[in-house]
Order: sequence, then structure tokens, then C-alpha cells
Amino acid sequence: MSEINASNFKKEHGDLAPDLVGVTELTSPYFFVPPSGTTAERPENCEPGTLRFNTDIGSLEVFRGDTIGWEQIQRRVDQYLGGGTGSNLGTGTRGMMFNGPTPSFSNSIRFITVSSMGDDEDFGDTTAAKANCISFGGRVRAASMGGQTTPSGSSWTNDVDMVIVASKGDSTDYATLTSNKKEGGGLSNEIRALYVGGGYNIIESVTISQGGNFVDFGDLSNNAEQLAAMSSPTRGVFTMNSLIPQYSTSNQIEFVTMMSTGNSIDFGDMTSVRFANNSGSNATRGIICNGYNPSPAGAVQNTAEFLTISTTGNTIDFGDTTQARYSSFGSCCSRTRMVIPGGYVAPAPVTTIDSFEIATTGNAIDFGDLATAAGPTCTSNGHGGL
Repeated sequence: MSEINASNFKKEHGDLAPDLVGVTELTSPYFFVPPSGTTAERPENCEPGTLRFNTDIGSLEVFRGDTIGWEQIQRRVDQYLGGGTGSNLGTGTRGMMFNGPTPSFSNSIRFITVSSMGDDEDFGDTTAAKANCISFGGRVRAASMGGQTTPSGSSWTNDVDMVIVASKGDSTDYATLTSNKKEGGGLSNEIRALYVGGGYNIIESVTISQGGNFVDFGDLSNNAEQLAAMSSPTRGVFTMNSLIPQYSTSNQIEFVTMMSTGNSIDFGDMTSVRFANNSGSNATRGIICNGYNPSPAGAVQNTAEFLTISTTGNTIDFGDTTQARYSSFGSCCSRTRMVIPGGYVAPAPVTTIDSFEIATTGNAIDFGDLATAAGPTCTSNGHGGL
């Protein structure tokens, strides 16, 4: 291999920079600046291994081939990912579970380690007992948003409780939604968290590192609640499968670009009509499973379907969970695994925790059991948006 020694390669005004053809390795005692641009400016027909800086998400990304596409280069920081050392660094993704309505309205916070099978463990308490909350997870923080504060369903809240994922303890007041809401959809990347729907057609957002008041992001095509939501660092995808008036169902899927603002755009359709699903993702693939189909009455689902977040189109069959259920919001995801805690088959709660391997289709396996409330809202510090 030929070797070129130079202090720098730089394109100056009015000059053409040299083309280096066939270079397979570049070393520097200092630094180098890779090509950069927005998500929309990603080059076509790239070779696997192509590196660039994505200015939309403020991160390096690498092209991993046509099947996987572009993937954000992840930081591997022990305190963010909840454990792991040496070759296991990054395997300690922590799944967080907040609140829940069974056996009574709960203020419980529980956690699991996504990489290891087992039952959930106590983490702390939220500021109030509630149910039908929606959560988001960042690398450092996780939060429970809104929710129902009385069993009659007449009282909702706009409070957002937050915990530091790597520690244990009670939540603190963190932010405020634009109005009282329950049963929406929660999305996040490393910078921004979104609350979608919740009985309205509104999308709102907050900067995770700052908290405070959520602000308007855009609109859905219709009022919606009980959405299944999932994200990559650049895109948020969610179902519109329980439109208002309540239980007027749809199999429609929509998406937004996480770091811009604006209205949602049509993505495709689910294979079946259902609501109160579980959902989760890594940076590439989203999975929707379980749920309730009101026609025929009482048709509780155990099927799972998947989509590729970076494209648009209809979902494809993935497999089945171990037991049909509904109303456990979200999931606990790492880059490789989706964990689904609890749910209902009315009138009884389901305490079983299931697990899917995201990269391969197939049926879920038993992960463990919930110790307390069934139907919590779930998130993690290692899901696809991060």
C-alpha cells in the first residue's frame, strides 16, 4: 500500500482538494473532520463502513449496508447504561417501569436489567399514585408523564415525574405537559422527548436535559390515544389505532422527524386493527405486539408485527407473545432485546414478563414476573432512539 505523509488535506477557497482513491486506512496523532450534513443529505449508493457526522442529531453515524442502513455510533458509558465492564460494557441497559392500575393505583417504580432474565426489582416511588401514564427514557433520565389519578377516570394530570436511571430512589417533579393527559404515546432520542396524542391530536416536546414546560411540536392527522410508539435517533413512529371517539379503531401508522417540528406524516398500516399495544425498537426495527381488538368484542391479541423505522410501508408478521394481553404501555428495550412487562386479560392482570430478540423474527420467551402492579408504563436507557 502506498503511503502519503502530509500535515493536512484541506480545500481552500478557489482550490480543488485532491481526490484520494483507494485509501483504506487513515491515521492522525491529532484529529480528522469527517464529511457532515443533515439526514436528508445522506449520500446514496454508499459502501458499508461509510462514516459521516449527522448535523440533525449531533452525532457520528456509519452506513452498515442496505439492510440495516445508517446507524448512529453509540457512546459506551457505564454510568449511562447501568453496568457492564470490559467486553460487557453496554450490556447493562436498565428497563424502567412506572405506576400501574393493578391491584390498585400504584406509585411504584420498578426496574429490570434487560440483558439478564429475572423478576423486576424495587427502585422507588413516584410523587403520586396513578395509572395509564406514558413514559420516555434518555441515557441518564427516565420519566412518567401524565396519567389517570382516580379509578373513575374523571381525573387526569399533566405532571411529569423523573428519576436518574443509574441510581435508585423516588422521583422528583421534572416537567409539565401542556394539558392533563393519559394513554398517549411516548418517544425520545438523546436530546428530545415527545408526548403524542393522549385524547388530542397534539404532539408536544421537551428538551430532556432541561425539563420544564412541554411546548407544541405539531399535530396528528386525528385525535388519538393508546398509541404504540417507537423511535430511532432521527425518527419517531406511532400507531393511530384508537381514535377519538373512543375505540373507533384504525390500523394507521404515522411518523415525525425527531429534531424538527411539524405535523405527522403517513407511514403505512398495521396488519390488524387493535389498540392498547406494547411497542419498542432498536435504532432500525420497531415491534408492535399484543393489544385489544373491539370487533369481535373481547378479542385480545398475542401477535407481533414489525416495521423498518427508516422507511415507510406496512408492518410484517414477527411472531407471538407467550400470552395475549393489553394495556401495558411501551416496553424495555436494548439494542438487541425487547422486554414486555405485564398487562391484562380482563378482569385479571397478567404479571408475566416476555422477551423478543429484535433482530430475528420468532416467538417471545418468558423473561420473569412482575412483583406488583400489572400494566405499568415502561421505557429504558438503551432503546432505539438513543
